Amino acid sequence: MPQDHRPAKSIRVLLAEDQGMMRGALALLLGLEADIEVVAQVGTGDAIVGAALESRPDVALLDIELPGISGLDAAALLRDEAPDCRVLILTTFGRPGYLRRAMEAGAAGFFVKDGPVEELARAIHQVLTGETVIDPALAAAALGAGPNPLTARECDVLKASVDGATVADIASKLSLSESTVRNYLSSAIGKTATRNRMEAMREARHQGWL
Repeated sequence: MPQDHRPAKSIRVLLAEDQGMMRGALALLLGLEADIEVVAQVGTGDAIVGAALESRPDVALLDIELPGISGLDAAALLRDEAPDCRVLILTTFGRPGYLRRAMEAGAAGFFVKDGPVEELARAIHQVLTGETVIDPALAAAALGAGPNPLTARECDVLKASVDGATVADIASKLSLSESTVRNYLSSAIGKTATRNRMEAMREARHQGWL
């Protein structure tokens, strides 16, 4: 059998990606790097913190759109539960709103999936030296886009609007009155310059605000 020529102290990586084939391929490619070892792989956001506490990775590579909690929400939890773990957001969607939320959650970098694996490996090394790794074009777009105009409650109400939920359904889920839900929806529709709550939700997702 071939010898493993990894250095004594490899960089320990946790990988969170919901698509099994993508997760396996990425783990395989990163595993070819001499000083990187993928020590945990998860397919849901809810499994990230537990896997990190068990495997103690140096870096967590988190997709944004995961079953359960999002990679952005998990990044914020890791900041509190595993502060020594650096977080790199790895996503298909280079949206300015996502970048802002990632930085607010304490992520050390934001990497789009269509980049070469060599650049990802380089980014892993960079964040461990304390650097922040962000695509320059995306950083400029985020600055130009401005902050998220929606309040936290408006975001909650839009998220709860999926799958044709009624106002009564949303009110029950969020423990709000129906009139309060209508007010939040109206405000969100106005801020997104859309015609109805479904358009408002789509626009907010497109901007990376949800």
